[in-house]
Amino acid sequence: MGQALVELWPILLYFCFTILLLIGVMLVSSVLGPRTAGHSTDLPYESGILSLGSARIKFGSHFFLYAIFFVIFDLETLFLFAWAISVEQVGVAGFIEALVFILILLVGLLYLWRIGALSVVNRHIVSHSSTRKK
Repeated sequence: MGQALVELWPILLYFCFTILLLIGVMLVSSVLGPRTAGHSTDLPYESGILSLGSARIKFGSHFFLYAIFFVIFDLETLFLFAWAISVEQVGVAGFIEALVFILILLVGLLYLWRIGALSVVNRHIVSHSSTRKK
């Protein structure tokens, strides 16, 4: 137990420093941050989503989709990097497998582009005509 603690103290110190830094940044931002209650405070910001009650998150789901696409294609880049390191060991069979992998990625990207998932549009703006009572 003592040897493990001796080996892990830098990680524990880093973890404690990180928590203290996060708490400090949040406190400083709450003290120094703006507190305005003007006309535009509760209006939709950029994405067109109306806030619900006291919700402060005002960005649309298409930003979330971009984040997911980035993570997916970033992970595939990691797989291709691992293939590039071992290209001599895997030979022609590994090269064909990498080409199939890239082809699957391209088909997925073309599909996303075809259905319009990559285009930023005002999908979430509620028009006044759809909110009127009939």
